Parts: sequence; structure tokens; C-alpha cells
Amino acid sequence: MKKKQFYFGTNLKMYKNISQTVAYLQELITETKAKQIDFKNTQLFVIPSYTSLPSARQIVKDSPVFLGAQNMSWEEEGQYTGEISPLMLQELGLDMVMVGHSERRHVFRESDMEENKKVLSAVKHNFISLLCIGETANEKDFGISDEILRSQIKIGLHGLSKQDLEKVWIAYEPVWAIGVNGKPASVEYAKEKHRVIYDCLVELFGDKAQDIPILYGGSVNPQNANQLILQEHIDGLFVGRSAWDAKQFASLISDCIETCKNS
Repeated sequence: MKKKQFYFGTNLKMYKNISQTVAYLQELITETKAKQIDFKNTQLFVIPSYTSLPSARQIVKDSPVFLGAQNMSWEEEGQYTGEISPLMLQELGLDMVMVGHSERRHVFRESDMEENKKVLSAVKHNFISLLCIGETANEKDFGISDEILRSQIKIGLHGLSKQDLEKVWIAYEPVWAIGVNGKPASVEYAKEKHRVIYDCLVELFGDKAQDIPILYGGSVNPQNANQLILQEHIDGLFVGRSAWDAKQFASLISDCIETCKNS
């Protein structure tokens, strides 16, 4: 399937320190150049830890790599000990903010309404808002995956205008498919849920839904990436552990693009 634009990214979570992040980004930029990846049609992004962001910004400033934060307060300032405001992230010159990662939702108990506040604040402050959505294993077993996804989208994007959508990306990550013990979703399952997500976006925003990239994440690896990227409404891949080796990540990206060109 021919695609006009590709999206590939990774969230480094709490695994790489400053020096490791710098080395990773340097190698990733070198490897993508070696693979002759066309960044006119490919958007690459990395979301490292807060402490790594200033150093990471220096590494990627002359590259096509977008840099993002793993979380953000919806408030600009105030008595919010331990929070990071959008104004602080603007000082770093970041491109994007991740909102609603499953660990924020299920470990730190953030609600859909809180994610909505963060999305609105991110867009207001001119960041791309990467809204993460996904159902748990229990929700999947109860057969309510579609309802969960639709609810997370409808609440998470509530209050956005059609003009705001150029700053919105969606990452679908089944909760049961991510992490150390994650079990990759089948390609057919991912395709089915991406259709649900796309249909919900059309319901909300009409034809403008086509402008919202929908990425799949959940134990993406070199063995399943090429098939996933071929599926309708999968515009890119949000890659976990398989992306934390820069050379392997660059190869995965190159292989996916080549697969699409030859399909």
C-alpha cells in the first residue's frame, strides 16, 4: 500500500540516562543517514526522559528528528510540586508531548478527563499532542475494546477545533501488548482496531480525520513491523524495545518504507 507519509518513533521511558540518550540519538541520526531514509516523507521522533531533554535538544537541533516529552501538566504555573509546565517545555524547543501513555493511565491513575486537559494545553502551546489510547486485557476479554477506544478518543479530543487537528497524533497501544511481558497483537487485530479509531475520528471531525496520523504500538519488532505498516489506517509505528538499539531501529524504518514502496 502506497503511503504519502510515514511516522516512526519511540518512548525511552526511564531506561536511558543523559549520556546514553545522547549516544543513542547520535547513532540513530548516523544510521538513518546511512540508510538514506527520505525525511521528506518520513517523520522520526524520540521521547526521552526529562533530564535528558536539554542535551538531546542539542543533538537533534540540526536533524529531522522530532523531540518530545513523556508527560506534561496542563497548567502553566502554580503549586504543582513535581510537575512540568508547557512553558518549561517551550523553553527547551520541543516539538511534541506524549499524553495518556498506558503507564500514566494505569500506574498513575490519570483519567480521560485529565488527558483531555493535557491535549488541549499541548495544542494551545503549539506542541504536537501524541494521544495514547488502548484497552487492557480485561477490557479485551469482556469484549468492550471498541467502546474503550471510542471513549478515550471522544473524551481525549473533546473541545478541539478542526484547525487544531494538525497538532494531533494518535498512538494505539493495546495495554496487554506492551512492556516486558507484552504479547504482540495480530496484524488483523491491529488493522481492525485502527479502523475503529479512524471511524470514530471521522464521526468527530469528518474529512479532517484523514489529517490525523494513527500509529500502532505494542511489541512492534522487526518480525511484524513490515506487515503492520502495510495495513490501512496504520500510518506509522510507535516502537518500544526494538527501537532502543539505534542501528536496529534504523533498519526497521528502512525495511518498512521499502516494503511499502514495493507493495
